[in-house]
Order: sequence, then structure tokens, then C-alpha cells
Amino acid sequence: MKKSKFAYSMMAVVLSSALVGGNALAETMTSKTENAADTAGAKIDSSVNKVSNYMGDSAVTAKVKSALVDDDAIKSTDISVDTTNGVVTLSGFVASQAEADKAVAAAKKVEGVKSVSDKLHVRDAKEQSAKAYAGDTATTGEVKAKLLADDIVPSRNVKVITTEGVVQLTGTVENKAQSDRAESVAKAVDGVKSVKNDLQIKP
Repeated sequence: MKKSKFAYSMMAVVLSSALVGGNALAETMTSKTENAADTAGAKIDSSVNKVSNYMGDSAVTAKVKSALVDDDAIKSTDISVDTTNGVVTLSGFVASQAEADKAVAAAKKVEGVKSVSDKLHVRDAKEQSAKAYAGDTATTGEVKAKLLADDIVPSRNVKVITTEGVVQLTGTVENKAQSDRAESVAKAVDGVKSVKNDLQIKP
């Protein structure tokens, strides 16, 4: 009978230890699960914010383009619009400084625009012939092809506009070496008179 009581007592101790250990393990697992959930939640929130920012920037870009098209004093076909975190960059060529100022003013009025970076250049000539335009289109295509084939330049982030043989490079690159490389690639293309390098280096 004493042996039986002793055996029961030992079993009770073992069971209670197991329960305590199980509770501790459960708490540890719960804590780890909560931490993992928090981390995953933070990652999801970050991704959602990035997508939201991208969608917001795309909408702002579309609105700015629409505003430029609606203004008869602005030749919007030669203006490129890019938005990053609400900051709008206008690049390309305009007939006069007055037209550039109007484009910047129109962009600033658009809802969601935090600020406007003016990278517009005034054309040297007042009128551009159809032949010159066709030549510029071909030059732009060739510069883009050369940049695409280059291993150093992140070509998908670089925009190219050509007016009367003058090539303007806009967009973002990771360092000065990429910026210099893009400029030298563009300068080497036949038909390019000069290159205006307005590439921005990522902070």
C-alpha cells in the first residue's frame, strides 16, 4: 500500500512538472508566434505603404499630365512627368521660359503634389521641322537601345528626350559612375550634338 501511495505521489509530481513545463513551452511558443506575427504584420504594412505610395504617385503623374494637356499654352507632348513620394519632376523641352513657368505652376496646383522639380530646357530654335523631329525620334531610339545594352546603366530608370540633336537624360541612378556612363553612351551615338545630364543620384 505504501509503495502504491509513493508511486501515485511520484506520478503526481511528474505530471505537475510536465504541466508546468508545457505551460512554459506554450507561453514561449505563443510569444514566438506573436513576435513572428508582429514581424510579418510590419512587413505587410511596409509593403502596403510602398504599393500605396506607388499608386498615389502614379495617380499624381496622371493628373499632372492631364493638367498640362488641358492648358493650351503648354506643349505637353515634349514634357515628361515623373513623381516620387509626391515630388513631381518635369523634364523635356519647351519653347520659352514662360511656357516652363506655366507648366510648373500647373503641376503645383494638382492635388497630391508636394513640390515640383523643374528640369525643363528652353529650345534654341522656335520651330522644329518635321525632318528634324523624325531625326530626333531616331536618335532617342538609338540612345535608349545603347543604354539598354549597357551593363552599367540601369536603363529602365533613365528617360531620354531629344530635341534638335540635344539629348536630355532624366531619371535616377545609383551613383555618379552610372550617371557619367549614361552621358558618355549618349554622346557616342551618331546625330547627338550634346547631352544635358539631369540624372539624379539616389540618396
